[in-house]
Amino acid sequence: MPLRWHSEATCMGRPWVDIAIGPDLARSEFRGHARGILAIGDMASGWVAIGGLARGIVAFGGLAIGGIALGGLSVGLFAVGGLALGGIVFGGAAIGVAAAGGLAVGYYALGGAPFGQYIWGPLHRDSQAVEFFMRVLPGRILPPHR
Repeated sequence: MPLRWHSEATCMGRPWVDIAIGPDLARSEFRGHARGILAIGDMASGWVAIGGLARGIVAFGGLAIGGIALGGLSVGLFAVGGLALGGIVFGGAAIGVAAAGGLAVGYYALGGAPFGQYIWGPLHRDSQAVEFFMRVLPGRILPPHR
């Protein structure tokens, strides 16, 4: 059974909360597309989006696209995911300006297999990369610095 609900209250013509999960053949939808400030659905578009495909300022989903994106495949200014692409990224495979992950590709790269201008990995540590990541991730768990 499909689930459709949206709040009566709106902001800029969008409902504050919109939920659209599952197919709704009466509306010719094979998957629910939620559109709201907080959107939850198979596909979700909103300021905060949660769904299989999520697009928003903050996005959580299998495929997450947004300013802050968290998901299996994440694309954003700040992205965390299995594969993370964007500005500052963390993931199993991370590709961005500053990347940290198993495979990290970026101008600054930290990881098991880092590639970039300034890298911090098991075989090589650039002082610029160490300085950058110590500033960006203060007090976090980082590889030992010698």
